[in-house]
Amino acid sequence: MFSDRSDAARKLAKALVKYKGKHPLVLAIPRGAVPMGQIIAEELQGELDVVLVRKLRSPYSPEFAVGSVDETGWSYVADYAAREGAGPEYIEREKQIQLEILAQRRAKYTPPVDPEGRIAIVVDDGLATGSTMISALHALRSKHPAVLVCAVPVSPPDTLEKVKKLADETVCLETPEYFQAVGQFYGSFPQVEDEEVMTILKKFHEKQLR
Repeated sequence: MFSDRSDAARKLAKALVKYKGKHPLVLAIPRGAVPMGQIIAEELQGELDVVLVRKLRSPYSPEFAVGSVDETGWSYVADYAAREGAGPEYIEREKQIQLEILAQRRAKYTPPVDPEGRIAIVVDDGLATGSTMISALHALRSKHPAVLVCAVPVSPPDTLEKVKKLADETVCLETPEYFQAVGQFYGSFPQVEDEEVMTILKKFHEKQLR
């Protein structure tokens, strides 16, 4: 469906064009969505930041999320977590591991931008279980944006329905019935490293200060 993240970002920016010129705050979920966030923020003449959340990994399949956690320690635990072998003790241990990673990332990245009273557009490169987006939207809602938007290129229909309840507007370009992983809908889907994220944020931050 998308040649790469840049292609997906340009298509998302077109779908979000009504926010152009309103100085929206585009909040990308690291790390994959940050290059996308850069393109969308530039296209919409907005500002770029990140919203730091981490998935809570299944004990049997690290790529599969059984929940998620934000910087404050608030966590979402999926109703199927126990069936995946993720009981309360496991979840607590996994939360501490992911909170440490979040603290390390926050120390590396630029200072957070206050979304209060702003149009806040939360971007990811796709939803699978929706866990990280749920935590991201919860984290942003608590900071009182004027409008909270969820923007993704692709999502399973049932996940999108779950996430829609937490945003004022949800923009999703494709909702295929057959869904295994986000990467299957991209021709090129390389891993995004911390160095690339830091470079993008630094350049954008410096541009805003000019």
